[in-house]
Amino acid sequence: MNITLKEFTIREITTGYVDKKEDGVFGLSGSLNIRPPYQREYVYKDKQRDEVINTIRQGFPLNSIYWAKNDDGTFEVLDGQQRILSFCQYVAGVFSLERRKFTNLEQDEKDRILNYIVRVYVCEDGTASERLAWFKVINIAGVPLTTQELRNATYTGPWLADAKIRFSKTGCTAYKIAQDYIDGTPIRQAFLETALSWISKAGKNPDKIDLYMADHQHEQNANELWLYFRRVIDWIEATFPVKRAFMKGIDWGALYDAYGDATHDTDALEKEIQRLELDDDVGAKSGIYPYLLTKDQRHLNIRALSQGS
Repeated sequence: MNITLKEFTIREITTGYVDKKEDGVFGLSGSLNIRPPYQREYVYKDKQRDEVINTIRQGFPLNSIYWAKNDDGTFEVLDGQQRILSFCQYVAGVFSLERRKFTNLEQDEKDRILNYIVRVYVCEDGTASERLAWFKVINIAGVPLTTQELRNATYTGPWLADAKIRFSKTGCTAYKIAQDYIDGTPIRQAFLETALSWISKAGKNPDKIDLYMADHQHEQNANELWLYFRRVIDWIEATFPVKRAFMKGIDWGALYDAYGDATHDTDALEKEIQRLELDDDVGAKSGIYPYLLTKDQRHLNIRALSQGS
């Protein structure tokens, strides 16, 4: 790979900026792909986003940004997506800073932002695998990538694109139906990783998730994953219809695989949940659900009696 340092103004990068949601985000008059398939969603908080704009307003340098140059002369962002999106969204009027949108600034203030020089390291002539390897290395700074985000960088393709629509977008369908059972947020890939863990029977062996993604990488959709996920959620709601905070983080996929075909007395289960929920000796409330199905008391983490009691 050849890596060269180039300079672009924010005026150039924000020209033609468009956010097509699932179909991509583009700038630089359409020649910069800001969110390639291996990139994550926008995860900056308001404070981080505002710090980017303040850094630019004061003329201070941004942290290093990396792009890859494609054979057709276009570019795609390897690292720096969050910073680029921050100033693109500000110029586009998506948010205000100190109660002023970009359109409310004086012309000299606008020009100071638009004429700001962004220094970009551009990778040319690298293979797709080399770019993805470099992507993993340079993304150790800033907001750290989650394990699933790194997997997404490796197994790009139509299968992942479809899976991300269902599991990785803010307010996605998976979040709407399963937010009471899964910890984390869709945009940091918690819902996709959980679904993959369930269907791959990963348990404590996360390598099984990688194997599943590798096997399905080039399939045209993620229907198998989605249908399995829906079956698990439907089973949870039918078996344990009362939602509780400690239902999150349980390996529901494993419980469904083992007990999904059995007939359960939901009323009896609910009464036992209520009893155990009030039992001070039960140290792990989330263990109530696997205990009721497995009858293994170790799930409850029963507190030992104190001496003399």
